[in-house]
Amino acid sequence: MAPVAPKRLMVWDDLLSRPKPVADATVRYGADALQLVDVWKPAGAGPHPAVVMIHGGCWQTEIAERDIMNWIADDLRTHGVGVWNIEYRGVDRGGGYPGTYQDVGAAADMFAAKRAEYGFKTDAPVVTIGHSAGGHLSLWLARRSALAKGDALRGDSPLQVDLAISQGGLPDLRAQMTLPDHGCGNDAAAKMAGNAFARVSPPEMPKGRARELQFNNDRDRIAPPSFGAAYGAKMVTTPDEGHAELIAPETISWGKQRAVILKTFGLKAVKS
Repeated sequence: MAPVAPKRLMVWDDLLSRPKPVADATVRYGADALQLVDVWKPAGAGPHPAVVMIHGGCWQTEIAERDIMNWIADDLRTHGVGVWNIEYRGVDRGGGYPGTYQDVGAAADMFAAKRAEYGFKTDAPVVTIGHSAGGHLSLWLARRSALAKGDALRGDSPLQVDLAISQGGLPDLRAQMTLPDHGCGNDAAAKMAGNAFARVSPPEMPKGRARELQFNNDRDRIAPPSFGAAYGAKMVTTPDEGHAELIAPETISWGKQRAVILKTFGLKAVKS
C-alpha cells in the first residue's frame, strides 16, 4: 500500500484572501489610532453573551491586526455570541512593556463597564480568547486580577475572567526569549517581558480564578503542543492542523473551541 500523503496545511492566504466579514461597530478606549475595539453583535434584541477576543501576530502590529480574527468573530456572531475584538499597540508601535498590557487591560475593563450598553449580558461568564501572541494576552488577563492591589497593570477594578482560552498561544515569555529559531524571534518577547515576568508572563504570575484551556494543533510550527504542555493548563490537541486553522471557522480545531464557548454560555450550535 502506498503511503498516504500528509494533509495540506492552511497558509495565511487561504484565510485572508476570502471575503472578510465586517463588525457592527468600532469604539475607542484611548486616543491612539490603535486603541480600538470592534464590536460584533448577534441578530436579535439580546442581551447576548460575549467573548473578549485578542489577536496575535508576534506582538507586532506590522504582522497582524485585529481583523485577522474577523472570520471566527463572525462565526460566533451567527451562533448568538457577541465579540469584543481588541486592537492594541504592538512592540513596533509604542507597545511592549508596559504599553501593550495597558491597552489590553483598558479595553477589557471597558468591556466590563459598558457591555450592557452594547447589548451584552452582564451576568454571563466572562470568556477571553486569544490566538498565538494573543493567547499569551488572554491568559495574562485571566491572571491579572490576582496581581497586587495598587499594581498599575492590575488597575482598580480589573475584569474578572471565568474562562481563558489560548489558541496556539505563547504563554511563557522567558521561554520565548531563549528559544532558537522561533518564528516570532526573541526580541518581541523580551520587549513584552520588560524584566517584569511575575507581572506579565502567565507561568510566573499568581493564579486567578479563571479556568484556563489551551487549544493546540499537532502540526503548528509557531506554537507546537510542547508549548502548551510546558505551561501545564488543560490542553486539547487536534491532529493534522496547523497555526492558521485555529482561527478559520470551517476547521476541526475551531469547531472544538466554538463548542466549548457555546457550552459555557448554555447555547446550542446553530444548524447550517
